Amino acid sequence: MPKTVSIVIPCRNEEQYISKCLDSIITTTFPKDRLEVLVCDGQSTDKSQQIVLSYCDDHPYIKLLNNEKQTTQYGLNLGIKNSNGDVVIILGAHAELYPDYIEKSLIVLGKDGEIGCAGGLIESVYENLTSEIISLAMSSRFGVGDAYFRTGEQEGFVDTVAFGAYKREVFEKIGFFDEDLVRNQDDEFNYRLTKAGYKIYLSKVIRSKYFVRGSFKKLFRQYYQYGYWKVFVSKKHKTITTLRQLVPLLFVLFLIFGVIMSLFNFYLLISFLGVFFIYFLLAFIFAFMQVKSMAKVLQVVWTFLILHVSYGLGYLEGVFKFVLLNQQISLGKTELTR
Repeated sequence: MPKTVSIVIPCRNEEQYISKCLDSIITTTFPKDRLEVLVCDGQSTDKSQQIVLSYCDDHPYIKLLNNEKQTTQYGLNLGIKNSNGDVVIILGAHAELYPDYIEKSLIVLGKDGEIGCAGGLIESVYENLTSEIISLAMSSRFGVGDAYFRTGEQEGFVDTVAFGAYKREVFEKIGFFDEDLVRNQDDEFNYRLTKAGYKIYLSKVIRSKYFVRGSFKKLFRQYYQYGYWKVFVSKKHKTITTLRQLVPLLFVLFLIFGVIMSLFNFYLLISFLGVFFIYFLLAFIFAFMQVKSMAKVLQVVWTFLILHVSYGLGYLEGVFKFVLLNQQISLGKTELTR
């Protein structure tokens, strides 16, 4: 079993959550003399830095690093390059670890020499009705596809996880996170990891909590960027990394062309409405599987639509700019959205 562990936490303006995150790490059962925590702060304008520094005073294994370039991908690489652990865990400032998270991750990593990354299930924590509805939609396979770390439907080898524990050798072999990417850095990194011959294992005994954003507007912007950046990743690697990324795009194209064609042909209108009815029927069925209140069911269905349309629209813009026009990265899409 590896002897030392480093936890890297990119952070910017997270005064509401960073204490909860660090408290959860402090209360883990893993020996603290074998642990280091690197909080990579992207020049926060709130009290995040002061809060982290107060933890550094009482817990010397917690360190604050200054991420001058602010965004997540730079913070991740800054932390990894300054870490010393045999295993590096990538963690979000909105997350909390269960006490045995580190030890369970190390056990899974030790099961198979080909496993380069271990991850677990995310339990969504909501603070208001909106975040509850969003977490319900994101815990459904209809909402997020086969993102098993959210739905909890499968244990075993997967193509990506959240808050993964990586063997040091992985970074030595395939490099660091792609600094061109504001979004999808972990998906792109995990794609390179599996392409290099490593495996990613999702275990149900590895558990964390994540505080879900409580804004439909922010959710739309988040998934719009996910779709947009996914095209950039696909173009860079000259392949479609996962087939499920195409589903929201096809849905949006169906909506656009379905509306247009329905204006000129009655039978196409009937077909369009029929397919749309099937979509909402499935959405209602999956929403009922999550919650029984009719009011909440309607809101979950609405959230499904936000997830699919925003991702699809972002993907469509990415195809237009990166593939058809062969443009470079848009500066507007590199801005922080949190």
